[in-house]
Amino acid sequence: MERGLMWLPLLGAFIWLARAGSNEYQKIEAYKRWAVGFDRCKYDIYAVMGLKDREISWGKPTKAEPKDLQTFNLDRVKQIQLVVDNNSIDLNNLPNKGKKINLRFHFSDEDDINIPFTEIPMAAEWAGFLQQAIST
Repeated sequence: MERGLMWLPLLGAFIWLARAGSNEYQKIEAYKRWAVGFDRCKYDIYAVMGLKDREISWGKPTKAEPKDLQTFNLDRVKQIQLVVDNNSIDLNNLPNKGKKINLRFHFSDEDDINIPFTEIPMAAEWAGFLQQAIST
């Protein structure tokens, strides 16, 4: 009986891990359904983002579909910056680590939009791609 009680916390941990994995799987499947119509898209735990023609849509991933969706046109963007820990980063000199990673879109007539990322290389790739897109 004592041995059974010792294994109980481990069983609880496995159940929690299975539930967390199932939730993440459902988010990814919802993202796949949402991303079908885009030319280029990204998924991470903080945000989903899709690019179709010159329109960017982004929101937060959920099990059903992305929520808090926002859309803007690249023609309105004046500048794109990669921001790591509230510091603007040069794309040719990327840091190894950072806790808060965002792509910041500057507009002349609106507030900035910050789209969160989990990885610096992925954010830098998107920043470079989108900077080329707004310069053409």
